[in-house]
Amino acid sequence: MPRQISYRWRLRELMATRGMFTVAELMPHLTERGITLSSSQVHRLVSNTPERLSLPVLATLCDILDCTPADLIATSAQNLPARRAVGEDAPINLAARRPTRVRLTPEA
Repeated sequence: MPRQISYRWRLRELMATRGMFTVAELMPHLTERGITLSSSQVHRLVSNTPERLSLPVLATLCDILDCTPADLIATSAQNLPARRAVGEDAPINLAARRPTRVRLTPEA
């Protein structure tokens, strides 16, 4: 059965619980740990959900916020309904699908 995986980026929430409310408050912590990102990159990281994230940046954020990756990325999964094939609702009539035998009769 197919599953749909979704996630929620919680960086802004965790920053707020640690008393950091702006990008300017986060940047010095990143710099002192060797992560050099521009203010616009950090702003996008805080305000948007990243599609890609390097492991050093993830590890640094976890160190700064004293959390785990599971705290930063809340995941959820749910089963999707199975897709039905065309015509699955009606029962299959095998007699209609089976070819009929041809009977040859001599002409009179």
